[in-house]
Amino acid sequence: MSCTACAIWDEGYLAYDFGEHPMNPVRLELTIRLARELGVLDRLEVLPPRAADEQQLRTVHAADYLDAVRTASVDQDFTGYGLGTDDDPVFPGMFEASALIAGGSAIAAQQVWGGHVQHAVNIAGGLHHAMPGYASGFCVFNDVALAIRTMLAAGATRIAYVDIDVHHGDGVQAAFYEDPRVLTISLHQDPRTLFPGTGMPTETGRGPGEGTAINLALPPGTGDSGWLRAFRAVVPGAVRAFAPEVLVTQCGCDTHHEDPLANLELSVDGQRAAIGELHALAHEAAGGRWVAFGGGGYGVIRCVPRTWTHLLAEASGVRVPPETRIPDAWTDHLRGRGVSGELPRTMGEDRVPFAERWQPGGESWLDRAIGATRHASFPLLGLDPDDPRD
Repeated sequence: MSCTACAIWDEGYLAYDFGEHPMNPVRLELTIRLARELGVLDRLEVLPPRAADEQQLRTVHAADYLDAVRTASVDQDFTGYGLGTDDDPVFPGMFEASALIAGGSAIAAQQVWGGHVQHAVNIAGGLHHAMPGYASGFCVFNDVALAIRTMLAAGATRIAYVDIDVHHGDGVQAAFYEDPRVLTISLHQDPRTLFPGTGMPTETGRGPGEGTAINLALPPGTGDSGWLRAFRAVVPGAVRAFAPEVLVTQCGCDTHHEDPLANLELSVDGQRAAIGELHALAHEAAGGRWVAFGGGGYGVIRCVPRTWTHLLAEASGVRVPPETRIPDAWTDHLRGRGVSGELPRTMGEDRVPFAERWQPGGESWLDRAIGATRHASFPLLGLDPDDPRD
């Protein structure tokens, strides 16, 4: 598939650094290094980000919260507004680092909506938990909401957002819960078992936005085949029915079976397949317009670099086969930094994801979860919740 695509990248992203914390910026550096060694970056236009300014940030966040983040950037004892916690500890330059990521996501949106490229990727983005007035879940500024607002302000009237992070995309859902122009779909581990505790099928939007929030809560232990069955049973039909002008995706890879913070069981191969389905859906349902972000993912060596390199490659239109060997230069770099233990040898994990079509009436936790989502949301989109063709 021939695609025009760009990546938004600058080493300044690495300043978004909470210190001893799961959100380690090395995951970004290792992804870009791997993508460069494999020649993936050569097939993308790499554009530098610009920090989001006050006017842009005010479209997403309250003025007093922005002031709080500025204060936290210079006062390491600051607490409040969700800052100074274990999840969101303060660090020098927090405001500037967060604004750079947010601005990068806005540029990605402008590149796609403006017709400069079909696809744009910001792997540092996807900070989907940040709320208008407080930080949450490792997220200071909600760059995803800013990207969507950027396109709405430029004239977009129908935007579909699909979030495949293991955690519910609560901040993005909250931003557009009453907005009929934005469809938000989140596939995540059942919130009764994981942060942030929201994202049940009954959350479907409010007022004029009723029917434009869709949540699929997956049981712990769901692997490649179950995840793909759930995705195919909900996402393509809902997105097609909404008929968006652009598809926005948050491609968090903390669904991986080795991720230390959650309990789904996807492989890199399953995540690669999911990214491929999102790419195809953008072409099928959104005229090829696709804005993609990173997100969660805390297997900083064995998962994130491979999965997000696949994301960059998918956007370029030239996939990296899973049997591709990891370049020696990448491995040598890690060994030179003192990394011991087994390192990944290929771009896959020798799994071939396969998913049977969902059928109504299944009694497993997963099939009941799929049915609950379809019954809550599909009628609001004019779809038959019991017809597996929808």
